[in-house]
Amino acid sequence: MQRGSRDMFRLGATPAPMIKSRDVAVIDVGSNSVRLVQFRVEGRTFWPVFNEKTMAGLGRSAAQTGRLDPEGVRLALRTLRRFGRMLDARGVAERLVVATAAVRECEDGPLFVDRVRRETGLPITILSGDDEGRYSSLGVLVGVGEAHGVCGDLGGSSLELGRLSRREVEAVISLPLGPLALNAAECPPETLRNEVRRQLKTAAPVLTAAGDTFYAVGGAWRAFANLSMAMRKYPLNLLHGYRLDREEVGTTAHFVIDQSQFSFASFQGVASRRAANLPYASMLLDEILHAGGFRQVMFSAYGLREGVLCVSDPDLIGEDDPLLNSVEAMARIASFEPEFGTTLADWLEGVLSDEAPAFGLNRDQRLRAAAARLSDIGARLHPDHRADLAFTQVLYAPIGGHTHAERAFLALTIHHRYNGKGVRPDTCPAVRLLDERQREAALRLGLGLRFGAALSGCTASLLNQFRLSRNRDSLTILAQPGAEELIMERTWRRFEQFASAMDLIPLQR
Repeated sequence: MQRGSRDMFRLGATPAPMIKSRDVAVIDVGSNSVRLVQFRVEGRTFWPVFNEKTMAGLGRSAAQTGRLDPEGVRLALRTLRRFGRMLDARGVAERLVVATAAVRECEDGPLFVDRVRRETGLPITILSGDDEGRYSSLGVLVGVGEAHGVCGDLGGSSLELGRLSRREVEAVISLPLGPLALNAAECPPETLRNEVRRQLKTAAPVLTAAGDTFYAVGGAWRAFANLSMAMRKYPLNLLHGYRLDREEVGTTAHFVIDQSQFSFASFQGVASRRAANLPYASMLLDEILHAGGFRQVMFSAYGLREGVLCVSDPDLIGEDDPLLNSVEAMARIASFEPEFGTTLADWLEGVLSDEAPAFGLNRDQRLRAAAARLSDIGARLHPDHRADLAFTQVLYAPIGGHTHAERAFLALTIHHRYNGKGVRPDTCPAVRLLDERQREAALRLGLGLRFGAALSGCTASLLNQFRLSRNRDSLTILAQPGAEELIMERTWRRFEQFASAMDLIPLQR
């Protein structure tokens, strides 16, 4: 990458300290569940601040009767009345309510929608299959930033597939491949597999030659991912961004298919009401990967509800980097001077850009930009526990746009920013997810952030009175006239640690 491209990471380089926020509720009336997510929207970033669901089972008997399940209707109505009252109490006026396959396909779906409006005041929009697929795909794009492959959203009654290229949804298709639509719990496995293969052939224009990655959305596939994490003793218990290659999916799928649903009870993250459909969801995922020639699956916590939110507010769909947008929003909450992080990123870039790549030149530069924005994330935390608390906050923050290894890198960098050369235990998720080269890069960057923060008191105006210069053997700090006195013993000690981590001699001029 040419040095001149550094400005591409100055997205929002001078973010406004105060950005007006608002709350938006998205209610998804699905075939299996009825879910409410309340989002806090801040500029071009949003966060889930409340999340609740009920497994109502509206589509439970739809395949046999063509009508919504009566008990499901009763439970869904009760749930929606509760959601309406909660949103009233929470002061959330902006409400987006959508219904998917069960309400769309059942003959009494319009009657249900009218009844909901009369009894709860919530107006439901029934999404077409194409709309559902497009919204889910947009949600995935918001969560990953840029994608090459196919998004698949498995609901109770349908499967929506969306072909993704960079930041665009190119084509979508909806198939009646939900477990309720096929009565998967009762149907013979071989009959199910043959039906899945038959229907996937009709999706060939969306599935084939679409890219290496299948992005999996939906509760049944979340359960599959959680089961896989438990089986592999995966170090980071976090769904979004979890990846499996095709062979690992096949191994897990064969294990699931051979088990009874009761054997899943001991696995964390596999709800009892998902267990009955888990063998079918596992088989379907395995068949999709083979039908589309995908090398891997990435599980996404972003999907339909995030897509609905973004369609309602086009400003949330753009070319901005979701990771940098999110960490800037985190900085606005925590930091005394939120714009300090962008200044610190540029200040360090000149001496760090020549380091051996940890993730690749472009990815490294982006991660340095994100880490610098988080450099004051612990400002409001207790000083005795700041390093651990800031580390945990970054490791598990509900943000997208990076892989699990990159998430671990950012968390470990922030650990070193607050704890210097102190090491994390070998059992730490960040340590287990990173190789030695990446751990060393996190140490160097963390010590650089630590030094810059100490030198300037986390203020851009003071930091700009200094400049760093690097040659083959040394790292030199150059001060503007009169600024030399700001370099105290503690500051110099941190400078020495930073230079030492880079195998350079610290000098001042």
